[in-house]
Amino acid sequence: MTSAESRSYAQVPVLPPAFRGLEATGVVPLVAVTRGGDAEHPVVESVHHGCLVALSGRGQTVLEAGDVTNPVLARSALKPLFAVGMLRAGLELEPRQLALACASHSGGPEHLEVVISILRRYGLEPADLRHTPGMPIGVPERRALTASGAGPDRLHQNCSGKHAAMLATAVACGWDPAGYLDHDHPVAVLLRASVEELTGCQIDPGTITRDGCGAEVYPLPLVGLARAYGRLAGAPEGTPERAVAQAMSAWPGLVGGKGRDVTALMKALPGAVAKDGAEGVYVMGLAGGACLAVKIADGASRARVPAMLPALRALGVEEDLSERLRDALPGPVLGWGEPVGGVLALV
Repeated sequence: MTSAESRSYAQVPVLPPAFRGLEATGVVPLVAVTRGGDAEHPVVESVHHGCLVALSGRGQTVLEAGDVTNPVLARSALKPLFAVGMLRAGLELEPRQLALACASHSGGPEHLEVVISILRRYGLEPADLRHTPGMPIGVPERRALTASGAGPDRLHQNCSGKHAAMLATAVACGWDPAGYLDHDHPVAVLLRASVEELTGCQIDPGTITRDGCGAEVYPLPLVGLARAYGRLAGAPEGTPERAVAQAMSAWPGLVGGKGRDVTALMKALPGAVAKDGAEGVYVMGLAGGACLAVKIADGASRARVPAMLPALRALGVEEDLSERLRDALPGPVLGWGEPVGGVLALV
């Protein structure tokens, strides 16, 4: 993006007439937020629209809501797919390092220690990272860093594990690591190929843009994202896909952090591989290869996990589901400190 284009985004107060994508959203109501009423007749305060898909281990659609072929930006849910490509290219990481490479971590000391270990394993230093500096996304971690008087940096930014792995891949393959974020760098080409192969979807070169951290991101059909996570969760032993799934499932606290729903989900569902993405994205593969994906159209994170409950039930995850996922679900809606409503699935 040129500096002129950047300025145009900041200066234009309304959407231009030819805004791409707005005319065909294909979304449906997925989640309601209630306040007041009773169990039979709750008062609906807000509704979150979106798309949802669940596929069996054989790839058959068992639940679908909205247009799941409509392209969405997966954001950080691309990280495990990137990791598969990096392993295929020759990157070697311990399981906990691999989990951190797939993470949107909270920015705690345990996360930073693993990021640094990835870099040093390949003769790199934190100064080699080129992504956008940031504060921790974990609430206690952010408070601790703020209290220390420190500001945004690259290690605490939630994507630092992914970027450390991208740098390490460049070194492992004999490529210049300095330009690892360039669109024509071999690392970027490698990651696009991995995403295309795992999702079964072709990336339109005209749609390639930047995520907040500086890495590439591109629109992909929601059903393709779900399919890719099914391949991770159902992959045979000894494959890069299986290595990624096992690392994430074994180290859920490194993939997210304390109090994070992605960590709680993988703890509650053994063998599952799950990843959250910004602006209302969630993708999950279950042991055996069943999978699901959700995109909340307005980007609300509170709606993502409730929207997934019908998909999990459709895939046979029934027993005490709400109780098992209690730590991943949003709390009740409060009025004067007392529960007066909730965030409820509509599908």
